[in-house]
Amino acid sequence: MPSLFARKPIADLIAEEGHPNSLKRSLGAGDLVMLAIGAVIGAGIFGSIGSAAAGQVGPNGEIIRVGAGPALVVSFLLLGVCCALAGLCYAELASMIPQAGSAYAYSYATLGEVVAWIIGWDLILEYAVGNVAVAISWGDYFKSLVGDWITMPSWLTTGYRTALLSQDPQIHGLLATAPRVAGIPVLINVPAFAIVALITMLLLLGARESARANNVMVAVKLIVLALFIVMGLQHINPANYHPFAPNGFRGIHQGAAIVFFAYIGFDAISTAAEETKNPQRNLPIGILGGLAICTVIYIIIGAVLTGMVPSSDLGKAADPLAYALNATGMTSIAKIVALGAVFSMSAVLLVFQYGQPRIFFAMARDGLLPQWAAKVSKKARVPWATTLLTGLFVALWALIGDANETYDLTNIGTLFAFALVCIGVMVLRHTDPDRPRPFRVPFVYVTATLGAILCVIVMYGLPALAWRRFGVWLAAGLLLYVIYGYRHSSLRRGSRVTPVAGDD
Repeated sequence: MPSLFARKPIADLIAEEGHPNSLKRSLGAGDLVMLAIGAVIGAGIFGSIGSAAAGQVGPNGEIIRVGAGPALVVSFLLLGVCCALAGLCYAELASMIPQAGSAYAYSYATLGEVVAWIIGWDLILEYAVGNVAVAISWGDYFKSLVGDWITMPSWLTTGYRTALLSQDPQIHGLLATAPRVAGIPVLINVPAFAIVALITMLLLLGARESARANNVMVAVKLIVLALFIVMGLQHINPANYHPFAPNGFRGIHQGAAIVFFAYIGFDAISTAAEETKNPQRNLPIGILGGLAICTVIYIIIGAVLTGMVPSSDLGKAADPLAYALNATGMTSIAKIVALGAVFSMSAVLLVFQYGQPRIFFAMARDGLLPQWAAKVSKKARVPWATTLLTGLFVALWALIGDANETYDLTNIGTLFAFALVCIGVMVLRHTDPDRPRPFRVPFVYVTATLGAILCVIVMYGLPALAWRRFGVWLAAGLLLYVIYGYRHSSLRRGSRVTPVAGDD
């Protein structure tokens, strides 16, 4: 009987393309770069950047983390290096294993089944749970955009958890003033729920159609960010840069730990491996090209934003870019940026909602999840069952959840996955040194080791509560593996899962 650490042969992973329930190759290098920008530039730069600069205080006034201040640009640079090292490792594995499972598939080939399961379970934190925060932030910018024309009751635009955890007396006060059902206040975020539902319907149309929609949204977000930079540069107050690092390296470190949310998503490109034309060439271009572009944009935005207003003020609003524009008298530009943020976060939602179903799909195809999760639609050739499941999960959580409490859980889960991918590259260089590698990590043992160490260092900057929740999440995942995955693994049983293509 195979052990818990039995590895799936890379030849079997590559052969998945020939199955009746394989996915359709339709994406080029340009599509992947645009998907990377679509995934990375979103709620992090439009939302969590405020908390990273100003710090975060709990509902009872306790300091959860200190802010980076104007040194936020150093936080971005630190994260850019960390993600670049992990991105190089992703690029090597993605070019070798062009399969839909991303870090899950790579871990299965390098570190064994139980580690692959942990990573697959862990990636739910990056994609699905991360998208809860994105959807909620989308709702905040949507309210800012349409507030002058459409007035919705606060209890229909604020989740229960947001009201419960908020320090703002007006928001927290909704617990007492909202309508009640069976004594429970009705506080739901309808805009967040609605956008997830719309994105899910779009994804069911197919990968090519989804990529086209993403390209349009990415173009809009880049134009809007360029407008913010140009206008913001005209309202820089040099006094706002002093002190540059008010909380020293601790602030830079803890700021990086939360604004890491702005970087998650470049690895989502690897989930498109099975739908990419010439993946050996195009995947490294998509991963590394998209990451480089986003890092440069982030550093510029961070420098402009913290020069426009005091960094300590940026934690006051859920929409810090629009807040800075309003604070400097550019209210009309703030509306345009809010519109750009709506498009931007729609693109993030699309890419993450695209990635998560394909992780489930790959796990189901290996027997670690029920076989219905590997169903592919006849016409669009997309994993429709897991796309619907992911959409329902994210939409319902976004309906009542709070963005801030999901940031840390998403960040710690993603950093853990990045660290294991870095380790996996080194393991595979040792266990399978002769396999062709269309892209090779330079100085692999130095690069991958530093990548793993930096990921752990950034994880260390997260609050203790995030570590406790992460431990509970992993324990629940291992329990599910013992109950179902261990007994139904196709590798363990020496057989493949029966293809189930053609279901709608």
